[in-house]
Amino acid sequence: MSQIEIRPFVASDIDDVFSVILPIQREEFGIAITADDQPDLAVISDFYQSGKGQFWVAVRDGQIVGTIGLKDIGNDQTALRKMFVAAEVRGREHGVAARLLAQLVAHAEDHGIKDIFLGTTDKFLAAHRFYEKNGFSEVSKSELPRSFPLMAVDTKFYRRGITAA
Repeated sequence: MSQIEIRPFVASDIDDVFSVILPIQREEFGIAITADDQPDLAVISDFYQSGKGQFWVAVRDGQIVGTIGLKDIGNDQTALRKMFVAAEVRGREHGVAARLLAQLVAHAEDHGIKDIFLGTTDKFLAAHRFYEKNGFSEVSKSELPRSFPLMAVDTKFYRRGITAA
């Protein structure tokens, strides 16, 4: 079994990031979305890797197989965005999603972040179960901070409080 490494995004990763995210959005979930519809991905270092934010990739055999972003939205609050794991490395036996999330939570603890919020769609049922299993609670849209970056497709929202390490 090949090793999977979780590391911060670097600029040369951009094409691989798109090649993981776009097929999942378009082919698996039938969301008509393009790279141009996601301008945050064109400027990952500015959008995610600033303030207390970060963006990580999961790499197997030199290929990116997963992504997760943490956007600093101010007030020691963050938004979890762009969590995607390629179909061939999903599931408990690979642990890619769990490791990406663990890296993000450890970063949040180390940087004094109080809350992680996220939005998702009704379709991502496996994601709902994953987030709930990992300490996220569903919140109403009205409970989101004003600075939360709402996406048109998001209909379900979660929050996880972080206690300092």
